Amino acid sequence: MGSRAIDGLDLRGRARPYLDRLQDKFGETVFFCILDEGQVFYVEKVESQRSVRTACTVGSRAPAYCTAVGKAMLAELPDAEVNKIIHRWKLKPVTRNTITTASALKDELKAARTRGYAIDDEEKEEGLRCVGAAVRSHSGKLAAAMSISGPAFRMTKERVPEIGQAVMRAANELSAELGYEGRPLEVVRKAAGQSGLRSEPGESRPFFRAQ
Repeated sequence: MGSRAIDGLDLRGRARPYLDRLQDKFGETVFFCILDEGQVFYVEKVESQRSVRTACTVGSRAPAYCTAVGKAMLAELPDAEVNKIIHRWKLKPVTRNTITTASALKDELKAARTRGYAIDDEEKEEGLRCVGAAVRSHSGKLAAAMSISGPAFRMTKERVPEIGQAVMRAANELSAELGYEGRPLEVVRKAAGQSGLRSEPGESRPFFRAQ
């Protein structure tokens, strides 16, 4: 386990009330993650009580480029560091929606910075949609990220702005608790119906584990 992962474990208790609040509001699974050696490391999870839900365990890892929490964290990094992560881990397709070029990923990270949250539109797992936002430390640097994940038939594109702003607000509040005094991320574009999704998705396929 890297030093960043250990730091994330220390943050877990402080993040938990915000994760609980998001889970109570939306009823979907909420994650708290850090970026460790260029990958997403899952530090905490508040699981949905619904029978159809995402299956991901605390302590597991995932690519940063195809997850909402990962893209939220990558969006906080300098371009040089993003380039190193792309070079190390490549941009291998996981689903038909996975971003597989550096230019497209950088456009996505720019959009995430503008919105204040990142979106995984069935990019890591078909039928799964996620929204994530970054948490900053007292110095203003990336500390972690949190996300809400659920089946695309419940987390529809119409709900993405509402969920995204709620995750962003929770991340901002945790950042302030950690001592960050800068201006909170704000949503710049609030056009009606603008979800931040790159394109109209096809028919959603609920490839989830019923537990």
